[in-house]
Amino acid sequence: MANPLVGIFRVKELRERLLFTALMLIVFRLGAVLPIPGINVRELNAYFLSQQNSGNAIIDYLDFFAGGAFSNFSVFMLGIMPYISMSIIMQLLLIVFPKLKKISQEEGGKKKVQAYQRIGTVVVCLIQSFAVTQYAQSISRSVENLLSLNILPFTLLAMLTVTTGTMFLMWMGEQITKRGIGNGISLLIFAGIVARLPHALWELFGRVRNGDLNLVFVIVVFIMFVAVVALVIFEQQGQRKIPVHYAKRVVGRRMYGAQNTYIPFKINPSGVIPVIFASSILTFPLQIASTIGGNVAWLAAVSRALNPRGALYNVLYVLLIIFFAYFYTQVSLNPIEIAKNIRENGGSIPGIRTDKIEEYLTRILNRIVLPGSLYLAVIAVLPTIVQHLFNFPSSISYLMGGTSLLILVGVDLDTMSQVEALLKMHHHEGLTKRGRLRGRNL
Repeated sequence: MANPLVGIFRVKELRERLLFTALMLIVFRLGAVLPIPGINVRELNAYFLSQQNSGNAIIDYLDFFAGGAFSNFSVFMLGIMPYISMSIIMQLLLIVFPKLKKISQEEGGKKKVQAYQRIGTVVVCLIQSFAVTQYAQSISRSVENLLSLNILPFTLLAMLTVTTGTMFLMWMGEQITKRGIGNGISLLIFAGIVARLPHALWELFGRVRNGDLNLVFVIVVFIMFVAVVALVIFEQQGQRKIPVHYAKRVVGRRMYGAQNTYIPFKINPSGVIPVIFASSILTFPLQIASTIGGNVAWLAAVSRALNPRGALYNVLYVLLIIFFAYFYTQVSLNPIEIAKNIRENGGSIPGIRTDKIEEYLTRILNRIVLPGSLYLAVIAVLPTIVQHLFNFPSSISYLMGGTSLLILVGVDLDTMSQVEALLKMHHHEGLTKRGRLRGRNL
């Protein structure tokens, strides 16, 4: 009776939320293997099987974060990345155009901005889906009977199907957030990464059995993997507390006494967002360049330059992570607004003049964000390092670091914290007997 796992299914609300989330994830995985109309699945599988030994780093990268849906040419082959790309663009537009930001702050303005974001997602999906059809046509030149439709009907039908698939995934993510366990978009990305884990482990076992990989190297890398996971958890849970003292004040006819509290600044305030934003920004041109590059010379050059295992890609990756770490921290933790709220409520920071609070908070955030962003960047490029040093397959090295590892750990911590909160709300014990789980909304 005291088992928290049993308590999860004893609470009706939590049980229904978990079952609904599981149902949505099952639908997501079924859609990942459902091919778009006009594709000969047998010939497609034979083509990718023949390309397995040569290894296309760009296709492997796109396929990994789509949960295997890209190589299946499924209705969900674009995944949820177009929506994330558009959300980045929308946040940048809110900063660049004050009028748009003013609309978002008005009553009902948030819904208008979300409507603009959905329309933009459709546009991004149409561009990426057209690139996909061009890639399918380039494959069909070397594989007979790959396309069962003429080029024009296939292009229109594939663009419509893939765009609809991404919009359906966006709707599923919203439903999981409302009626499920929460963080629907993050859970869809999480499910796509976890779905690749059995295949990656089987491929690793096959290489060790064939003698292509040294077992000692495998053990060393897995020990390193456990250490990185522990460091990610430590980093995501760590925080710096800024003390704030509030003087006595009168509100109406009531007097509120002085109180001491603190502002919790995370070591990495933006969480995994910079890595997701950076990978999404790079994936968009990468997918277009790799899929249409066979027909356009300069796009082919861009595709080769943006090889995920190459130096240029990883340098841009690191720079974008640092940029988005500062950018998102300023959006989510604006020192000017925090200082204004402290002053309006009669608060003060010990040892800091009232007119210097913004400067103090900005200095603290800058000191926190720089090492946090560099830490994220090191984890992000870890798969490339593992591949070069130990000759690991891309499927397993992507799990050793980068976006995948941060998402796996972050979403897992956040889901556990939400489950624990629901259990305690219904007067049950949490998932942990000591301490407290601190999740992060991705």
